[in-house]
Amino acid sequence: MKKTLLIVTLAVGVAACNTKSKPDDQTAGAVKYADTVGFADFQRWKMLNELKESEAYYNQQQQAAAPAARRTTTSKSSAGTAAPVASNSTATKKKGWSKAAKGAVIGTATGAATGAIVNKKNRAAGGVIGGVVGAGVGYLIGRDMDKKDGRY
Repeated sequence: MKKTLLIVTLAVGVAACNTKSKPDDQTAGAVKYADTVGFADFQRWKMLNELKESEAYYNQQQQAAAPAARRTTTSKSSAGTAAPVASNSTATKKKGWSKAAKGAVIGTATGAATGAIVNKKNRAAGGVIGGVVGAGVGYLIGRDMDKKDGRY
């Protein structure tokens, strides 16, 4: 009898919670305000100016992307004769940390913290094991992201 009463009470409670009427989406947004400060006009003006600036920036980038001039320098070989060496005047930009390296660092920190929290008896061992496992998992995830980006 107690189980039946409990089941009926729970069923009534769930049914009562789910029968709440939802307001219509049309009535919720029915209140409209007049544009008294000219915000809509400002947004249109801003969009036009941003469009002009983006076109100017694009044109500037296209002009800068023109082939760079190559310069030649001479270097002495072991025989003492000068040989021309071609070099590109634009240096390649470093890409910074790969996602694999970032993933390994984040995984190490997260794994060490988690391992220390989980292993209550020997927190140092838990932190070391968690850091190693976290570094491996973070590296694998970051490496996969690098492959998708075309870095490797």
